[in-house]
Amino acid sequence: MSLDLDPKIRLIEPDQTEVEPLDGMIGAATEMDVDHAIESERLTKCFGRRPAVDKVDLRVPTGSVYGFLGQNGAGKTTTIRLILGLLRPTAGSVRLLGHDVATGRLRASAGVGSLVETPSHYDRLTGRENLDLTRLMLGLPRLEVDRVLEVVELASAAGQLAGSYSLGMRQRLGVARALLGRPKLLVLDEPSNGLDPDGIRDMRRLIRSLAERGEATIFISSHLLSEVEQMASHVGLMHQGRLLVQTELAALKHSAQRRIGIGVERAAEAAAKLCLFGYEAVCIEADALEVSLASGAASAASAAEVNAILVAAGFAVFRLRVEEPALEDIYLQKVRTETAAAASAHNRKAA
Repeated sequence: MSLDLDPKIRLIEPDQTEVEPLDGMIGAATEMDVDHAIESERLTKCFGRRPAVDKVDLRVPTGSVYGFLGQNGAGKTTTIRLILGLLRPTAGSVRLLGHDVATGRLRASAGVGSLVETPSHYDRLTGRENLDLTRLMLGLPRLEVDRVLEVVELASAAGQLAGSYSLGMRQRLGVARALLGRPKLLVLDEPSNGLDPDGIRDMRRLIRSLAERGEATIFISSHLLSEVEQMASHVGLMHQGRLLVQTELAALKHSAQRRIGIGVERAAEAAAKLCLFGYEAVCIEADALEVSLASGAASAASAAEVNAILVAAGFAVFRLRVEEPALEDIYLQKVRTETAAAASAHNRKAA
């Protein structure tokens, strides 16, 4: 797609040299001090009779990197569209940076930068010219384009046509557009979607660098749980339109069940010995067993005790490793628990 401007039309450049808050304009920073950058109350969206988003209560702490996670079709993008005011909810409410989206969308959107799904660019304009269009609409100085190009590491490619950009570069250009005006809240919907391993790594590094700058709360949705696990401080896990859990990532992992993998001869006998001491031990191979620890148990102390028990009983331990729970495993366990609870409730209702 090309954009042809009449040469007689002269766009007026703003004369400020620094970005100032622009009240009521998307992408402009606000100064409101709130505990939660995003807050929703029983947010619901139905398509026909089916709830795509079902009574979601989001609490996104200001200054956090919040991973909004779930499988494809879990309701993440629909929730984001509701948050940004791009869809009208069936029920419930949303507040952005302390402002209600329903009663004042422009004020709520001020201070918010977003990248929803695949960003659209003018292929026959350069990367810089694409950003200039948004900059002029926001009334920002030229230096703001230079700043965001440096942040997303596209300064050297700014003069190339956007149509020649790789998918990863196009995604970073979309992030650059979202960063114009120094937003206080950055909403990124599947920013790594479709990228190759190099592109995913570059996007992860970019988001980490944004978090380290501490200028904005970052709300990032993804189905790539292992990626978000490497950069999020808080997470919300979605499944079939429902928010299963939201908490600090460290607290979630601490509460999850850990395992100790042990390499030992006569593993079946060794597992039986540990069971006598109250451990949940299972032989998985002739020379390997696995011990499941209670949620929140001190893994290092338990590993030392398990090793001491086996050595004292005459078993030769040649490998011992505490296996920390992966976020993906935690998510799948939460989904299984939710599915089982729903099935049980359905059976009780049918009876």
